[in-house]
Amino acid sequence: MRALIFKKYGSPEVLQLKEIAKPTPRENEVLVKIHATAVNDYDWSLIRGKPYLYRLLFGILKPKHQIPGMELAGTIEELGANVNLFKIGDAVYGDISQYGFGSFAEYTCINEKALTLKPAKMSFEEAAAIPHAAMLAVQGLLDIGQLQKRQKILINGAGGGVGTLGLQIAKLYDAEVTGVDTGDKLKMMKELGFDHIIDYKKEDFTNNKQRYDLILDAKTTRSTFRYLKALNPDGKYVTVGGYLIRLIQVLILKPWISVFSKKRVHMVALKPNKDLEYINEIFDAGKIKPVIDGPYELNEIPGLIQYFGEGKHIGKIIIKVF
Repeated sequence: MRALIFKKYGSPEVLQLKEIAKPTPRENEVLVKIHATAVNDYDWSLIRGKPYLYRLLFGILKPKHQIPGMELAGTIEELGANVNLFKIGDAVYGDISQYGFGSFAEYTCINEKALTLKPAKMSFEEAAAIPHAAMLAVQGLLDIGQLQKRQKILINGAGGGVGTLGLQIAKLYDAEVTGVDTGDKLKMMKELGFDHIIDYKKEDFTNNKQRYDLILDAKTTRSTFRYLKALNPDGKYVTVGGYLIRLIQVLILKPWISVFSKKRVHMVALKPNKDLEYINEIFDAGKIKPVIDGPYELNEIPGLIQYFGEGKHIGKIIIKVF
């Protein structure tokens, strides 16, 4: 089978497309023929080994996982001895990062708990675009943000996977949604249905007079205090990712802010795949649809990871494998 492999940290060009043996599933694993996968922030960080603190997870001197990729959609071809959730031929999808990586390949073996059945209406490309971004959006907006009807919310980094799915979830609550991004994403955001759009290269939303009940941040490039300025008196700020130093700041300041203010700051500790049943329901009802950049080919992934790192993608970058 073909797989993208890297044995040292560096720029995305360290990834090499090679022929390797098809893996065999362990007792709790399934062998998945991968039809589609996606590029994520984890891939950008994993391949570069940056921020360096992440190497405590990825491997200090060299990567523990030589095949990146954390989202997949495919069909099950072989079952481990103790697998009982699926059968051969099932169409499945999921965020596999809790059990490992390896979706930048034609096949992978992964614990059965990393996957869920794919709805028949959902294409493999759509399925690969959903698990990670949708869970960040659901857990940020609903589980932690406690989104209420007709609230005024802002999504920072709105033109990516989290933002485009987050908008559609927020609209189920009749929210008034402002999206922040730049470049070619702005036209797509307008067409998708954002009520207000801010080009961050022209305007800093933390400096204008607008205030929000909830901010969902997929970028987190500013000081926590800047975000507090943009919240209503009892508003919530929820980050799902961004600059490591800013994420650490959120964690440190969170308890202190709750003492001196009714405003709250939170960071999503992602629970992979937890709410996919909910996503399947609203997808089948035609209420949500991922925005796809692609699909591309497997051998294009190194360039696509750089493209992702530069923030030029629209929605989710999807690779069609089979």
